[in-house]
Amino acid sequence: MSATTARPRPAGLIGALPVLDRFLPVWIIAAMAAGLLLGRLVPGLDGALEAVKIGGISLPIALGLLLMMYPVLAKVRYDRLGSVTGDRRMLIASLALNWIAGPAVMFALAWAFLPDLPEYRTGLIIVGLARCIAMVLIWNDLACGDREAAAVLVAINSIFQVVAFGVLGWFYLQVLPGWLGLPGAAALTVSAWDIAFYVLVFLGVPLAAGYLSRRLGERARGREWYEARFLPRVGPVALYGLLFTIVVLFALQGGTITARPADVARIALPLLAYFALMWGGAFLTGRAIGLGYDRTTTLAFTAAGNNFELAIAVAVGVFGISSGQALAGVVGPLIEVPVLVGLVYVSLAARRLFGAPVPAPAPRR
Repeated sequence: MSATTARPRPAGLIGALPVLDRFLPVWIIAAMAAGLLLGRLVPGLDGALEAVKIGGISLPIALGLLLMMYPVLAKVRYDRLGSVTGDRRMLIASLALNWIAGPAVMFALAWAFLPDLPEYRTGLIIVGLARCIAMVLIWNDLACGDREAAAVLVAINSIFQVVAFGVLGWFYLQVLPGWLGLPGAAALTVSAWDIAFYVLVFLGVPLAAGYLSRRLGERARGREWYEARFLPRVGPVALYGLLFTIVVLFALQGGTITARPADVARIALPLLAYFALMWGGAFLTGRAIGLGYDRTTTLAFTAAGNNFELAIAVAVGVFGISSGQALAGVVGPLIEVPVLVGLVYVSLAARRLFGAPVPAPAPRR
C-alpha cells in the first residue's frame, strides 16, 4: 500500500503508483550508496553520528524510525482493533511464528552457515531473538496488509519481547548448544528494563502520537477530512524516514562493511535464507488457516521482520562496538531492507491467489 494515500483501490499495480512508491527500490539503493559515500568521504562522520546518543539510543536512527512509524500508525483505525484481537487464529499463529519458529530457524541457519565463526553466529542468533517492531509497519502498509492487525501484532510481540528476549537468549546461546554438544556457548546478559525502554521509545511514542492524531483529528474535522486530506499530507513522511534511516545506517557502518566484504557475504547468506523461510512459511500458514490476503500479508511481514535497533544495541552493549556480534547485528537490517522491499512486490503479485485483484493506490488528492 502506498504510504502516501489512505486506502488502495483495484487497478494496475505499477503504473498507478506514485513516483515515490513506484521507484522505491531505486531510492533505497540510492540511499545506501549515499550513506556509504558520506561515511567514507566525510571524516569523522560515523563517530559524530555514533556520539549522538541518549540512554544508548542513537538519536539519528531514532528520529528516522519515529518519522517512519508515525504516519503508518496515524492511519490505523483504532475503533476496529476489536476485530483483530478476536481473531485467535492470527494471534496464535503470530506468537508461534515469532517466538517458537523465528528464533529456532535463525539458530539452525547460524550454525549451518557459520559453524567456524562463533562471533557472527552469536550476532545472528541475537537478531533472530529481536522480533518485529518498526520497519515491519512500512512493509505491511506498502503490501496492502491489514494495518490494524499489524499494530496489534507489533504491540503484542513487543510485550513478549520484554519478557522473553533474555530467557530465549540464555536458552539459545547457552543451554541448547550444550544439549546438542555444540561448542562455543555464549552468555547474554541484558536487562528487561532496557528492552522495555526500547519498546517504549520505538513503539510507545509513535503509537501514542498516531492514536492522538486519529482521535483529535476526527473529533475536530471528521473522519472524511482526516483520511482524505490529513493522511495524504503526512503519508510521504514514512518513506522519507525510511530513506533517512538507511542513509544513517550505511554512513555509520559503511567503512566496516566495505573493509570486510567477505565477512559481510558470509553473514548475508543465512539472513537471506531466514527472511525467505520466515516470510514464505508465514504466508503459507496464513493461507492454510483461512486468513484473507490482508491478514496473511500482515502475518508474513511481522514474522519475517526484526527489531534491528534492539539487536544492535544488545550486541554492542554486551560484546562491544567492534565485535563480530555487533557487525552481524548491523548487517541484519542492511540485508533485511532490500529483501523485504522485494517481498512487498511478491506479496502484491500473490494477491491473485486469494481471488482478489492486485491493488494500487487511489490517485493523489
